Amino acid sequence: MHAVVRKYTASSDVVTEARPKLQNLEQTMRGTPGFVAYYFLETGDGVATITITEDEAGTTESMSRAANWVQQNLESRASLGAPEVTTGEVLLSATR
Repeated sequence: MHAVVRKYTASSDVVTEARPKLQNLEQTMRGTPGFVAYYFLETGDGVATITITEDEAGTTESMSRAANWVQQNLESRASLGAPEVTTGEVLLSATR
């Protein structure tokens, strides 16, 4: 498996605007080839997302899908900073 973490600095307006649209975002990300999991987090200074797919091609595709979704759905996107992106192979997965 492969993962990508994207951390965005953003105003609270972004979270407020995104909340009612998260089901649409979920469907967008579930369509990613090799989809395993997706998380959207509200942080103290913005938002972060975690995407897990079967391979690196999936996480690359997920970044494109996320950028397109933001472009099409968030008028407050101007307040989003460029994301800090971390990618890597998943070495351990533990869930309850």
